[in-house]
Amino acid sequence: MSTLHDFDGTILDETNLILGEGPTYDPATDTAWWFSILACELHELVLSSGVKRVHPLPAMGSVLGRIDADRQIIATENGLYLREIASGKMTLVTPIEAGRSDTRSNDGRIHPSGALWVGTMSKHDVSGAGAIYHVLRGEVTVIVPKISIPNGICFSPDGTVGYWVDSMVNHYMRVPLDPATGMPTGEPQIFSDESGHAGVVDGSVCDANGTIYNARWEAGEVHVYQPDGRKTDIYKVPAMQATCPAFIGANADRLLVTSAWQGLSEAQRKQDSLAGATFELGIKVNGVFDAPYAI
Repeated sequence: MSTLHDFDGTILDETNLILGEGPTYDPATDTAWWFSILACELHELVLSSGVKRVHPLPAMGSVLGRIDADRQIIATENGLYLREIASGKMTLVTPIEAGRSDTRSNDGRIHPSGALWVGTMSKHDVSGAGAIYHVLRGEVTVIVPKISIPNGICFSPDGTVGYWVDSMVNHYMRVPLDPATGMPTGEPQIFSDESGHAGVVDGSVCDANGTIYNARWEAGEVHVYQPDGRKTDIYKVPAMQATCPAFIGANADRLLVTSAWQGLSEAQRKQDSLAGATFELGIKVNGVFDAPYAI
């Protein structure tokens, strides 16, 4: 039986994004980054100063990885762009589904090896139109074909286990990985069958103990799973469509959560007034930072 906790956190940013997603954090600059996917925007918040900037993107972006102090990698509907942090200059370096106008990138994360897992999905709710890709030093490999809504991508801290979900099915999956490359070494198995429960499995992060924090779309919650699949805690979020968490702070001991108002009626938006805002959950966690992307 999991323990339910009321929200005891703070609002980091009140901006009501249509689809806030893909948060990450750079400890070198104390900066949180996340996307407004449908608006083609990258949001930047320096936590220590509260300074906020919004950067336009040339395409819908959803995943950001640090390369080094000067550069980032961004997964978009066209593929991977290299972004120069100081100037904001974007250069397409690894096309992925670049010839398709019907799909876009969605959830993803950098494996401890430096490889990127990134999922794609239909822009028009077509079932099975997407895939999950493994990208390492520019080499692109399909690892999960014909997926509808890829989410929940995260990795055990030693890189030996990967997690993902098709949110249309709501079976949270786990698969053994080669820790040196992030490539699967066996068949995926069901980690947690959430198909009979309220809400949809969305974005996730995995901490230093292998504990998974998962944002629950349509439930306004973050669910906490142990490595054996037990769900031990549920934390309320003051927006029903919670989308993705990220470890933040110098010690990765805080948790940021993005949200969205996509699909809500005007009446629902009035009732869910913080839909699309970005929160700090207000709990102590034992997080780890994503590895830099290997180019």
